[in-house]
Amino acid sequence: MMKGFFKKHWLRIAGIFVGAMVGYIYYHYVGCLSGTCPITSNPYRMMIYGALVGYLLFDLFSKDKRLEGVKDMSENDFKEND
Repeated sequence: MMKGFFKKHWLRIAGIFVGAMVGYIYYHYVGCLSGTCPITSNPYRMMIYGALVGYLLFDLFSKDKRLEGVKDMSENDFKEND
């Protein structure tokens, strides 16, 4: 059961890990030194923010089977009305 879950959502999971790594790298090299920046001055917050952005970015490239059926239905309804 878990194998099927990872197989279905592997791109989103990869986005979370890549985003968290990029968030930490951003904190390490660019982050706020004075501590007044609420997100970039804390490595944990920056990693969570990066993971969220990575998930959303990688989710753009994942295929969702449910949405393909909705697109087909809307195209058929449009053709029937002509």
